[in-house]
Amino acid sequence: MTLILSLLLMTLMPLPGVAQTNGYTPPLYWSVYEYHFLLEKQGVKDNYIPEDVFRANVDWVERELKPHGFTMIAMDGWGDDWYHRNDAGYRTTHSRHWRHDYAWWAAELARRGMTLGIYDNPLWVSREDAKAGKKVAGTNISIASLIDPREKSAFGFTWVQVDRPGAEEYIKGNVYHWADMGVRFLRVDFLSWYETGWEDNWGHGGGWVGKRGRPREHYETALRWMREACDERGVYLSLVMPDLGHEGEIERRYGRMYRINEDSAEGGWWRFSENGRGQRKAHFSQWRSPFDGFIYWSRYSGKNAARMDGDFIRLNTYTDEEKKTVITLSVIAGGPVAITDQVTTIGNGVWAAQNDEILALAKEGFAAKPLSADPSDSPRSEVWTGERADGSIIAAFFNRGSTEAPRWLDFAGSLGIARGSVRDLWARADLGVLDHIAVNVPAHGCKVFQIRK
Repeated sequence: MTLILSLLLMTLMPLPGVAQTNGYTPPLYWSVYEYHFLLEKQGVKDNYIPEDVFRANVDWVERELKPHGFTMIAMDGWGDDWYHRNDAGYRTTHSRHWRHDYAWWAAELARRGMTLGIYDNPLWVSREDAKAGKKVAGTNISIASLIDPREKSAFGFTWVQVDRPGAEEYIKGNVYHWADMGVRFLRVDFLSWYETGWEDNWGHGGGWVGKRGRPREHYETALRWMREACDERGVYLSLVMPDLGHEGEIERRYGRMYRINEDSAEGGWWRFSENGRGQRKAHFSQWRSPFDGFIYWSRYSGKNAARMDGDFIRLNTYTDEEKKTVITLSVIAGGPVAITDQVTTIGNGVWAAQNDEILALAKEGFAAKPLSADPSDSPRSEVWTGERADGSIIAAFFNRGSTEAPRWLDFAGSLGIARGSVRDLWARADLGVLDHIAVNVPAHGCKVFQIRK
């Protein structure tokens, strides 16, 4: 009887490194991105975030955003961590100026009921680590044997050659390294530079930044290894800067989330909606703005599909109506809400990330679709509908224009129901039983309704 009870308990206990349990539901989180971006624009070379500044922002997130579901703090691609890499060549801290490493911060965030998200690329190999003779973890294989030193690359790194012995162990070992700290989110950047080596910078330079003619199957192999390791250890795999060739076939297969627009950079409405509006390119980023990207790639999104990532949200760069729009579209499209404002820059705008009725959609993994997935088909591409887990329907109306515009939805013709009880999720008000919705949407604004059949 004791043996039977023991076996039963073992089946009920959570195992270390369990596979994903939240499917494709993306996180609500805060990123350090804005701090670093602003320093970069100022020309600061030693671009790291001081640990006391980082802590102040963590305290702010814990106080203002965690109660609304923002439970992850994510690092981004700056810092001087090349001074602190372990014997296998993996990162251990953000900066030589920090007192604590990532393992300490992962434990500290866990104590607060939050997690640490990491920006890294398992395909990166430090040239310095290769010269130092470091070995692939658990093997006697030299890291130097994984790289082609003649291959063009950037940032002091070069790329793993996936057809060489030890490549799989090195790539998966990177994921295990983070997972062992408690990291459950990995943001992998510069994938287009690895896959094709081409930087399509929309008429502002660009050109060859990596190897020409890398076999496409090598790119797929690399992503497959990452996904296998992430699923094994319960890490959410986010793919950044992908070319999304062949309609994103590979990225949608192996990523849980993939970027669909350029970097958020200076933020503001122009970058969110008007940047390159209606123009599609062959390489990253095929659509420049989140609005165009969300609309086009919505044809492949859904509850059980890889999610679209519209990059970070700098609320302080938007008007109040625009604040509601950037939060709402990210949620309605099924993407993450990644706030990057700081305690010193947010001003009075944190309210936009505290609407629990909107955020409830993100937490349940909701994903809607526009009436048209053609970014040039306005206003149909600015009207989104989707069904919640409880069977109610969400209808969101957007207005990309610079003047107020009417939006209309007939329940019988568009939703297949005669009437429904309607609630305005931003006004947080019940509107009664209706058979249609007719509203005027402010410039750059939105209206969101829940319709109970």
